[in-house]
Amino acid sequence: MAEDKIPLDTRNPWVIDTRELGRRAGLSRTVHRKVPVTTELGVPDVIVVPSGAEIELDLLLESVVEGVLVSGTAVAPTAGQCSRCLDPIEGQVEIELTELFAYPDSATEATTDEDEIARLVDDRIDLEPVVRDALVLALPQVPLCDEDCAGLCQECGGKWADLEPGHGHETIDPRWAALVERFDDSPASGPGREA
Repeated sequence: MAEDKIPLDTRNPWVIDTRELGRRAGLSRTVHRKVPVTTELGVPDVIVVPSGAEIELDLLLESVVEGVLVSGTAVAPTAGQCSRCLDPIEGQVEIELTELFAYPDSATEATTDEDEIARLVDDRIDLEPVVRDALVLALPQVPLCDEDCAGLCQECGGKWADLEPGHGHETIDPRWAALVERFDDSPASGPGREA
């Protein structure tokens, strides 16, 4: 297995030229590259792979009868905020990829719809849609700073981790509020009166 000798398309680092593989089943090449993120991926204000970050690709390209099979991993940094306490969080997401890029005029290309399988175009494969979709689907729907994060107090908005033990807010049913105020102000409720 040869190292990454596949030429890098300087105009688009997501595109890999597969001519060195030919169409002979059994040939393979590894590809290790870092690809810049030009547009933020994910759910804004929740969790994203930020613009300007790099996605690290570690892939194996194998020539098979029907096309080029791409397998391996993609790792990207993430940034967002905790869904419970709203603190900023950073981490990374890693995905496993296995994708067949069908040769033009192959049986696979002829028998599948255009959106069901990726295809080689001029002996090149474009990894961006495959990696982008897999990364976005792998992002957590409810990102947390810690599994045990208690979140925020519903009354004052303070972070539970920063509040004193026993923190609470007395709430009075509004239907009883006038009655409570009246008894709190009356002399009968004073310290010398026994209930």
